[in-house]
Amino acid sequence: MCNNYAKYVHTITLQAEQGQVSDMAKASTGHSSANKLDEIVASARQQSEKRGHGYREQALKLYPWLCGRCGREFTHSNVRELTVHHKNHDHDYNPPDGSNWELLCLYCHDNEHQRQTEALANKGIALDGAKAPEATFNPFADLKTLLDRNK
Repeated sequence: MCNNYAKYVHTITLQAEQGQVSDMAKASTGHSSANKLDEIVASARQQSEKRGHGYREQALKLYPWLCGRCGREFTHSNVRELTVHHKNHDHDYNPPDGSNWELLCLYCHDNEHQRQTEALANKGIALDGAKAPEATFNPFADLKTLLDRNK
């Protein structure tokens, strides 16, 4: 969810900078001026940033400063390398008890998201909404002629 929202905000921002605000953006804002759109985008970014710091701070208070996968320990000097991973991949679902979070180091967090991306790709789903490319090579296409030739 968060990625789609970020892409939407990014698209609107680019269009506003180029003076090409889409009809959808105009409808969602109620105004066609780029200045008003800039204010809305800035407000959305501030609220997102505020939400982000809120759940990160909560998670760092709730859980020990250990990576949930590799067990690496963190201190005040390197806690910035400890990330909050949303177990259900919904960054807007932040229960106060932290049941949707786990603390992961940067490396394990990247690995977890890569695994999720690959799992979706194996099902034919691409994260950008496009259909994943299908394999066209068939290694056994000419097998029958090769077998018949040996007889």
